Amino acid sequence: MERTLAPHKRIALVAHDHKKEELLQWAIANRQKLLQHRLYATGTTGTILEKTLGQSIHKLLSGPLGGDQQIGVMIAEEKLDILIFFWDPMEAQPHDPDVKALLRLSATYNLPVACNAATADFLFTSPFMTSEYHAVQTDYSTYLKRKLPETNL
Repeated sequence: MERTLAPHKRIALVAHDHKKEELLQWAIANRQKLLQHRLYATGTTGTILEKTLGQSIHKLLSGPLGGDQQIGVMIAEEKLDILIFFWDPMEAQPHDPDVKALLRLSATYNLPVACNAATADFLFTSPFMTSEYHAVQTDYSTYLKRKLPETNL
């Protein structure tokens, strides 16, 4: 199985509070490249980026208020192509389980993820950023057809 990513990507931008400035500086440096794609972001991050970049960003809820789950749903429904998530490894977040689930979904659906500026730079300089890309998808049909435990209900 594979999924085709179009030349114009659908990119989610997320940052924990202590990483918002770092993401903002990265986005300013990559503004022209970002203009070529459709951008999504969790609430506060999206508001900051939209104001600074002067570019329309589809804003979801704040991460801890459900924005992380909204992005997860978009990944599972194949409505996102790339996740740029500057997360703070030095500070526990009240929504850490949501963050872990988001990263798990990204791995499950073979979605490119950048967790820092260096990785985001590598992604954005790839020739695949502006061309079609065929992402191999794991076939989960065996998992979906597995025998479920018997219940008394």
